[in-house]
Amino acid sequence: MNKDIVLALKEIMAERQVPPEVLRKALEAGLKAAYRKEMNASQAQDIQVEVNVDTGEYRILVEKEVVEEVQNPGTEVALNEARQIDPEVELGDTILVDSTPDSFGRVAAQTARQVIQQNIREAERELQAAHFRSQISEMISGVVQARTRQGYTIGLDMHAEGLLPDSQKIPGERFEIHDRIRAVVLEVKPEKRAPRIILSRTHKSFLRRLLENEVPEIYRGIVEIRSIAREPGRRAKVAVSSNQPGLDPVGACVGVRGVRVQAIVDELRGEKIDIIEWKPDPTVFIAKALSPAAVTAVYIQPDAEKRTATVVVADEQLSLAIGRSGQNARLAAKLTGWRIDIKSIAEAATESLALLEESEELQTLLPAAAEEMPLAREILASYAESQHLTLEQQVKLAQFIDRVEQGRARLREEAAKKREAERANIPASLFDRPLADLDVPEYVFNIISEDDYNSLGDFILTYNLAPEKIFDKPGIGPKAQASIEAAVASLLAEAASAEETSQMEEETPAAAAETEAMEAPASAEEANTAESAPEEEPAEEAPEIEDLFKQFAASIAPQDQQEEEAAVPTPDEARKKKKKKKKGEYLEFDEELGRTVKRRKRKRANDDFFEDEIDW
Repeated sequence: MNKDIVLALKEIMAERQVPPEVLRKALEAGLKAAYRKEMNASQAQDIQVEVNVDTGEYRILVEKEVVEEVQNPGTEVALNEARQIDPEVELGDTILVDSTPDSFGRVAAQTARQVIQQNIREAERELQAAHFRSQISEMISGVVQARTRQGYTIGLDMHAEGLLPDSQKIPGERFEIHDRIRAVVLEVKPEKRAPRIILSRTHKSFLRRLLENEVPEIYRGIVEIRSIAREPGRRAKVAVSSNQPGLDPVGACVGVRGVRVQAIVDELRGEKIDIIEWKPDPTVFIAKALSPAAVTAVYIQPDAEKRTATVVVADEQLSLAIGRSGQNARLAAKLTGWRIDIKSIAEAATESLALLEESEELQTLLPAAAEEMPLAREILASYAESQHLTLEQQVKLAQFIDRVEQGRARLREEAAKKREAERANIPASLFDRPLADLDVPEYVFNIISEDDYNSLGDFILTYNLAPEKIFDKPGIGPKAQASIEAAVASLLAEAASAEETSQMEEETPAAAAETEAMEAPASAEEANTAESAPEEEPAEEAPEIEDLFKQFAASIAPQDQQEEEAAVPTPDEARKKKKKKKKGEYLEFDEELGRTVKRRKRKRANDDFFEDEIDW
């Protein structure tokens, strides 16, 4: 290979910022394709190329079969020639043979050139795509090359071209050919000819990179950008905080006499930028985010999912807080991540008064606010006539609103505590089961599932605390209510039974071990004693004391009564009166005492029997 050709290729690769390894692979692929074209070699035949990029020398090694007599020189080699390469080779083996031609024909050379160019282009595209993919959300600069239907074509590094669509261009800005512009890489799309690099000047990352370039404190990490909200070409809000005590983050971004922020405004074609200090307290942060409007109060709603905040402002600040076409409120909501509901003092006071009038519980909790209700009505009536509030009236209404909101917050806290207490009474397993397990008719299930309960436990929690939320829904009548009540009762009973069973299963092994320990003999000696003890001899059965009393009563009873009682009892009566006699007891006439006594045989420790007298 001509060394001048290799040098020319090296210059091309360096100009296109392609590494030398790519050149070596491209030459190998080109020479391999040229050899196949020249020798009409099969694609199944193994061909290896060795290239010295510095000298331009190369070798082509071709896989051939070892035979005694060569019929096809392109695929076969004689045994004696093969053994000069590898002495241990045998007939039928394959071996790589140096088959480098002295020169290639015109067609083969053209093929090599095309393959080399194709490999270089593919490597260049891959490198471009990888480079700009790593630059996503980073700011780059380029030169405007052309204006197309999609937007502006921008010349970039590595001989790449980017596209700035009209949708990613600041409204109203125009560029001329050869203008140098800055933008951020928004997206890189792989395509056949070249990667499609989409640029943007409207993304909030563009404003972030401009701030990093103009404010050294942000670049070094002393000042941190917390969030950005932007409407390109019109207005932007940036929340910043300081990581160094005593440093004003807003002043660092604005600069002396606004020099730093003015440079950014010029780059954004006059886009207004509000820089505010970020605060961890959402009420303070939301109030600052609505600047330049002055906020009277901010009240956070307890729903963590919706993240709603109610902002109260004076009547003259209402339009400023909302902004033109709601722009200021929209940007503040994007900046803080909260849904912001802006109300005037009069509107907020009217709602607070209505809430206080409807809720007796709130009036009991807030006696001071209840006393101010007539004054609030009077001020609101005056405002309805004049559409104006004095400063003193605004202060009075603001205090009234604040008392009501604090009372509502206390009621919500109490309700949350009650909900937690009630939740503890519901079996935990029900909070892992879906609402679909509720055994109710399909139409009833469709009605109650509109409220998006997360589990059966949440539904039963609402059922216990606020059943009206379920039973007052349209379509829930007495029959549906009965089916819901029966399904809830069945679920609670089933869950309670399952918990009892699990507890018994846990306690059974320990109780069994304890019982075995208690029933085991205290010692081997006690066991032996128990085994050797003789059995008691059965004693004569003595008549019952009650029978003796009956005999004595019969002897002194009148004759007619004796005859009546002498009647034969029925079998049932005899069965009821018959009692089991106690063993070991008998009656005996004591001559010394001159009367009949009852005696009982007992057993001593030495296995002897003795008689014990019973005084009856």
